[in-house]
Amino acid sequence: MTGASTGIGRELARLLAADGYSLALVARDAAKLEELAREIDTAHGSRTAVFPRDLAEEGGAAALLADAAKQGLSIDVLVNNAGAGVYGPFASTDLDRELATIRLNVVALTALTKGVLPDMLRRGSGRILNVASTAAFQPGPLMAVYYATKAYVLSFSEAIANEVAGTGVTVTALCPGPTATEFQKAAGFARARLFPGPLVMDARSVARAGYDGMRRGRRVVIPGLANRLMVQALRISPRRLVTAVAGRIQKSRGE
Repeated sequence: MTGASTGIGRELARLLAADGYSLALVARDAAKLEELAREIDTAHGSRTAVFPRDLAEEGGAAALLADAAKQGLSIDVLVNNAGAGVYGPFASTDLDRELATIRLNVVALTALTKGVLPDMLRRGSGRILNVASTAAFQPGPLMAVYYATKAYVLSFSEAIANEVAGTGVTVTALCPGPTATEFQKAAGFARARLFPGPLVMDARSVARAGYDGMRRGRRVVIPGLANRLMVQALRISPRRLVTAVAGRIQKSRGE
C-alpha cells in the first residue's frame, strides 16, 4: 500500500489489517510508517513490512518492486493511494514539482500495477485499488496537472478492469471528493483547512467506501451521495462551464 502514513491510506491500512491481511506499507515518512505498523501489529497480530520510499523519484516504483521481490512478498491486494498536487497557475508553478506529481500519480501507479498484475492473473485472484478523485471528471484550473493525472488514473483503471474481467482479478478506482486530510496543506492552498460542507468527508468514511467497493469488485466508487450527484451533473453540463466553475472554486481556496 502506497501513501500509507496519513489520511485515506492510513485508514485503508487499518481496514486491511482488521481483515487479517499482512501489510507492506509505503510512504516517505519512516517515523509515521513505523508508528502505524506498531499500532496494527499490536491490534491485530499482523506481520507488517515498512518501506520508507519516495515514489516521486525517478525509478522509485521499480526499486520498491525489487525490494518486495527480495523479501519474497506476494501481493494479493495492491492499493495505489500515494498522490500529490501543486496549486497555482501552471505558467508560474515549479516545473520540478509538477513533474514529480506526474511521476507519483501516474508513473508510479502504472509501474506498480504492471508489476503485480501478471502474478495476480496467473493465480486467478487479486484486487487493485487505485485512488483517483472526483477531480478525474473535470479539468481543474489552478491545479491543471493534478486534475489531469486523476483523469488518467480513472481512465486507466476502468480500461484494465475491462481487460481482466472474468479472471478473478478486479480493479477499482476510488474517486473521493474533498476529504479532510493533509493533502490541502501539502498542495499549497492558502486556506489549508476545508470548511464543513456536503461534499467534504472524513478519511475513515472514504476509506470504508473504497474498501467495501473493492471487495465487491466495483470498477468505480464515488463516496458520498452529494459527490455522486455532483459527478452526474458534471457529465451532462457544458465542458466550458464545468471548467469555469472549477476555476472559481479553486481560486477561492487559494485566497
